[in-house]
Amino acid sequence: MDPVEQELVRGSFARVAMMPEVAAALFYERLFTISPSFRPLFKQDMRIQGVKLMTMLHIIVYNLDQPGETLSAIRDLGKRHVEYGVKLADYDALKDALLWTLEQALAEDFTLQVRNAWAVYYEELAGEMKSALGA
Repeated sequence: MDPVEQELVRGSFARVAMMPEVAAALFYERLFTISPSFRPLFKQDMRIQGVKLMTMLHIIVYNLDQPGETLSAIRDLGKRHVEYGVKLADYDALKDALLWTLEQALAEDFTLQVRNAWAVYYEELAGEMKSALGA
């Protein structure tokens, strides 16, 4: 990611981070709508899962300029996803849910530039996580 994309991701996430429960609920609602097969993977309270999601996003977004700081955590997350049964094709649904959530939360501030920056960022993160699948 270039510095402009990093700033777009950071700035937009700062707004979303102000409503973590709403953002997490939107994300999982959308994920379960487009991929109902994900629902059985989540056996705990979804509020707790939402906190985990938003915490991980917070950590990786605010370390954009220092990817080495979060690389091992991202790869570990990818390994856990393999254990949960997540497949390579599932990453497309996760991306769709994330971008949709951002669009809902940011409304008119979800510009094409913001969307593209998040898409680039997601692909970088997903690439590291997919390495746990041998992809």
